[in-house]
Amino acid sequence: MVWISELWHIRMKGLILVIGFVLGGSSCTIDLIDRATVQTVNGPVTLGTGDVWLSHEHILVDFIGADQIDPQSWSHDTVITAIDPYLQLLSDYQVNFFVDATPKYLGRDVQLLQKISRQTGINILTNTGLYGAVNNKYLPDYAFEQSPEELAQIWISEFVSGIDDTDIKPGFIKISVDARDTLESVDAKLVEAAALTHLQTGLTIGSHTGPAKALWPQLDILDRKGVSPKAFIWIHAQNENDHGHYINAAKKGCWISLDGLGWDIDAHIEKLEFAKKNKLLDHILISHDAGWYDPQKDRQEIRGYTNIFEILIPELSRRGFTPADLDLLLNRNPARAFLIMIRTL
Repeated sequence: MVWISELWHIRMKGLILVIGFVLGGSSCTIDLIDRATVQTVNGPVTLGTGDVWLSHEHILVDFIGADQIDPQSWSHDTVITAIDPYLQLLSDYQVNFFVDATPKYLGRDVQLLQKISRQTGINILTNTGLYGAVNNKYLPDYAFEQSPEELAQIWISEFVSGIDDTDIKPGFIKISVDARDTLESVDAKLVEAAALTHLQTGLTIGSHTGPAKALWPQLDILDRKGVSPKAFIWIHAQNENDHGHYINAAKKGCWISLDGLGWDIDAHIEKLEFAKKNKLLDHILISHDAGWYDPQKDRQEIRGYTNIFEILIPELSRRGFTPADLDLLLNRNPARAFLIMIRTL
């Protein structure tokens, strides 16, 4: 835990109490301690400089499909018993925020997340939106029938009034597209609906994208709707092997999420070194994309959430990453990415 004590020493010197970035063509300085908030399953939480984030993880995922998924097929107590030991380990690393990226129709269960948050003390973010990849297996029929405006109204309503007849509200928008140069019409609709939702709520858009060929058409849609790329997280960007796309995405302003650290370390280290060399670290998010309880399996095969702390951070430190670099990756970047603020061109 040397790296955390070093970061805290830096914070106590007051060197990173203020985050500054450009929105809508003008400078906007955000004081994380005094003003910026994120929406968790237990309500809004004011950000602080000592926060450690995991920005893309999963508690539960059910891959059965939108036409068959049934929340009655899992028990909260069973899921909590299975997943709690992995979450308890996070207290050793002072993890404050855990972003659960499981969308609706893939096992999003906000009451389960709230129970876990209250039991562990970890702030958990859930999402609104729909998941359009995998040949639309996880899209309900209404996603094809309704307009972007109608979909956005559903998502906005979840932010205003709560999800599934609860008072639990989403902390970001989660969508997904298939990796194509030209988006399928329904995928384009999801991106447009996400843009409209952002303009009304300030929720950040996280899109399961993968290779960069599917990134650019999404950013084009945001541009037409007047939404800044600063409101967009390119999820699974580690699947892009042409690192030049990282430079172009950072120039646009979007967040580049290298979130497969539960599965692969070496490739991420290479990409992180590229980001540091090319001064892109202030646009990078890291996480494991790990977990999870699968209701369709009799025997659970859960991957933990500690590779970043046990393997990645020590290795990055050996390769010359400073405490300030690590603070960008684990605190400042995710705080900026998920704070609630309308970001326009």
